[in-house]
Amino acid sequence: MTVTAPTIGLLHGAHIPTLGLGTSPMNDTDTAAAVRSALEIGYRLIDTAENYHNESGVGQGLRDSGVSRDEVFVTTKFNKAWHSIDGARQAWRNSCERLGVDSIDLLLIHWPNPGQDQYVEAWKGLAKLLEDGSVRAIGTSNFKPAHLNRIIDETGVVPDLNQINLNPYKTRADAVAYHAEHRIVTECWSPLSPREILAESVITGLAERYQRTPAQIVLRWQTQLGYVTVPKSASPQRIRENTSIFDFDLTLDELASISALDQGGVGVPDSDVVGH
Repeated sequence: MTVTAPTIGLLHGAHIPTLGLGTSPMNDTDTAAAVRSALEIGYRLIDTAENYHNESGVGQGLRDSGVSRDEVFVTTKFNKAWHSIDGARQAWRNSCERLGVDSIDLLLIHWPNPGQDQYVEAWKGLAKLLEDGSVRAIGTSNFKPAHLNRIIDETGVVPDLNQINLNPYKTRADAVAYHAEHRIVTECWSPLSPREILAESVITGLAERYQRTPAQIVLRWQTQLGYVTVPKSASPQRIRENTSIFDFDLTLDELASISALDQGGVGVPDSDVVGH
């Protein structure tokens, strides 16, 4: 049986599945096997990045799966070496070559790197790729509201999506509110890490109540809040388990009880300081 996640409409017209496969940190061989398993099960969103060094594995898994390229929403990200108008296009070419595809569905600036102060130029380059149809959607990763404000103010182009570190310990209320105000979709990276989250009594209690795994409870919390989530797994069993979240709903009180695990930003990488 295959399970296909519902989709969310993006600002520039594309639709992204709410659940996908994350691929960091996996090598090309493990990535190819995981992507093939995920696509055969019914996943239609795959998340990778230049910095993961496994885009070739994603492409191999896509080809091995036999699933048509136009059915799969491929996301990748580029590093600060390409933070210029022309650099964004070169990054797109490089990723297309490694992936073995002619186009990318969603291309993201991986980190703002404000110390380098070229992310606005990178954003202008992404806007050109969107305009000429090289990509279906453009976005950012690890951008704070201040970074997003700047690219919107200087270009007039709003990101389709911002991918941030978000889980029950890191609910990122300020960022999420900013996204909602500007119709930017929130996507969660490391949605199940650290693993201690899965041992929290509120999570294990709900898992018992709904006869689900703790991971399924956390992923359902994210998708019910309207986020896209991309849990990484190399295990076919866990890849399949992670899809079994769309046939039940947590109550508003249960959603709130999970959100109450928030630790106030502890452990969130400071994208004014870190990045690549």
